[in-house]
Amino acid sequence: MRVVLAQPRGFCAGVERAIEIVERALARFGPPVYVRHEIVHNKHVVESLKGKGAVFVEEIDEVPDGAVTIFSAHGVSRAVADAATGRPLAVIDATCPLVAKVHKEAQRYHVEGREVILIGHAGHPEVEGTIGRVDGPVHLVSTVEDVARLAVADPTRVAYVTQTTLSVDDTRAVIEALKDRFPAIAGPDVRDICYATQNRQQAIRRLAREVDVILVIGSQNSSNSNRLREIGEDQNVPTHLIDDPRSIDRRWLEGARTIGITAGASAPETLVQDVVEALRGLGPLAVEELDGVAERVHFKLPSELVAHG
Repeated sequence: MRVVLAQPRGFCAGVERAIEIVERALARFGPPVYVRHEIVHNKHVVESLKGKGAVFVEEIDEVPDGAVTIFSAHGVSRAVADAATGRPLAVIDATCPLVAKVHKEAQRYHVEGREVILIGHAGHPEVEGTIGRVDGPVHLVSTVEDVARLAVADPTRVAYVTQTTLSVDDTRAVIEALKDRFPAIAGPDVRDICYATQNRQQAIRRLAREVDVILVIGSQNSSNSNRLREIGEDQNVPTHLIDDPRSIDRRWLEGARTIGITAGASAPETLVQDVVEALRGLGPLAVEELDGVAERVHFKLPSELVAHG
């Protein structure tokens, strides 16, 4: 059996930074350290950090006074941030810098007097955080049909931003629909899109040309991992989202001579290797890695942790 690994895959710089923030906070302050929402959407990462003393909560009022409190990589609304700073809590912000950039863009458009349109998925924590950073109405759209239903005060004074876990390809049709309907619309440069999302989606398209079946490693609540599975299916290759090797159904592999493996941006490389080892248990295996973009992005840590790093 031949196994082909996508490149790039797995952790992005924002996820690496968020996990390192929790680990450094635990090392410096000792457990428990409280984290609002899952630090990243991967249950193995969350369980590992729980084992080291991290406590995950959904609301700030679950955190006891005086505790070290970390905001997840997805970002939080201003109301959540204010609730934390209004209490005796030591707050460390692990919001991905690319998400924070979207917050600033949305705020700037609002200050300019534009109505803000956010392209994203309802209920996603990043979307909730972005909407909650703007002191005015934010219109959430996911589809071209949503654009057709938009009601804005002044069609000449609108702007859009996007959820970072959507790629250029994911948002292209919606952005075109927005530009058709609102020719004067403002929006970020395409270079502002999350590099990791775009790179991983391009990699799975290349992978799909080489293999008979694809395994995407990632949690069920991971937006970018689910999108990778959808893209594999769109390429007419059977594609399955798995948490770990235990999720593999051997029937998926029947008749497959080449198996492709990739991982969402919040899935650790250790899980990739665990899946490869599980496949070795089924018979002789030849493993290779596709050529792809070499990511060298690295985000700085918060100043509270650098001085003591």
